Amino acid sequence: MHICFITHEYPKVGFPHGGIGSFVKTIATALIQNNVQVSVVGINYAATNEKEIDNGVSIYRLKKSTVRGLAWYYNSKAINKKIEEIHTQNPISIIEASELGLAFINKLKDIKYIIRLHGGHHFFAEAENRKINPWKGFQEKRSFKKADAFIAVSKYVKTHTEKYLNYNDKPIAYINYPINTELFKPIAGQEEARRIVFAGTVCEKKGVRQLIQAFPLVKKQFPTATLEIYGRDWLYPNGNSYTEMLKEKELPQLGELSRDIHFRGAVAYDKIPSRYAEAAVCVFPSHVETQGLVAPEAMAMEKAVVFSMLGPGPETIINYETGLLCDPHNPFDIAEKISWFFLNQDKKEAIQKKARVFVLTKYGLESIVKQNRMFFESIIVQ
Repeated sequence: MHICFITHEYPKVGFPHGGIGSFVKTIATALIQNNVQVSVVGINYAATNEKEIDNGVSIYRLKKSTVRGLAWYYNSKAINKKIEEIHTQNPISIIEASELGLAFINKLKDIKYIIRLHGGHHFFAEAENRKINPWKGFQEKRSFKKADAFIAVSKYVKTHTEKYLNYNDKPIAYINYPINTELFKPIAGQEEARRIVFAGTVCEKKGVRQLIQAFPLVKKQFPTATLEIYGRDWLYPNGNSYTEMLKEKELPQLGELSRDIHFRGAVAYDKIPSRYAEAAVCVFPSHVETQGLVAPEAMAMEKAVVFSMLGPGPETIINYETGLLCDPHNPFDIAEKISWFFLNQDKKEAIQKKARVFVLTKYGLESIVKQNRMFFESIIVQ
């Protein structure tokens, strides 16, 4: 079996990547170890073609088009050409992409096409209460029509996507993201008292602004608390930095307390565990998620986690058993949940132990890889 993932986000040293890139790297490496061939095709960050072998995964990064207004056409053309070339040399069984990913992909005989629901344009438009962009909406609908099957990473993303898009009675599986519990495992002796850690893209929908607003409420009870913010910056359409907006508009309101809030920038994937290890509490107050990787990754390290009560939050955390759920729009509630962990050390330790067991059971890499492989095989024989 040969699986080809279409994504531009596969982690590359020196460049930021998102959750999809982390997921593909984790699942691809595990599939290789289970005697499945894996290729990854996507557009490069640089104006050149590159090939890399990463733990047996063949990664093809294609030169990015800079033709204004037609970059989508030339990028898609390059991806199609590379897929045809790979398929000729080493027949592909399945091509997998995210929601928009198949819009301009040519379907080849003997290949099955799968869309994994990571959270597409329609999904986030609903969640963020904004209008559908006609161009992106068209692409997503076109992509869905080409799919032979679907994989939803949470029940929430499945039900909310189907409000707008049709699965066309095609097979659909519910398979969580896998968590690399060998990378994300407990590290003893590193925790810093009262250190609050956030990791993720620094943007509005990740709840960073509300977390900053919650910080002075925590400081009233716990004066030594600090907030460490790790993640790549998000840019507005005009190029302005979201991080700089927070520094200019939110931090001045905190006065001297702002000195204990640190923006650390993007962190390499393999360095994230060491940052979580230093946390007394990991906080991810996302406004919207499909499943999210950061919460279960931190839980796998036996960390105290505060996650969003919205979306897939209740699928990810059993409240007061494996972590705490908060209202991500309410700084007072975020602060209350952080403070609860600081005030209840014995209960905190018990929750942390249960959290890793929960992750091993629900998100364990071996189990998730098996589920994926079984679904792939069932689609191939259809």
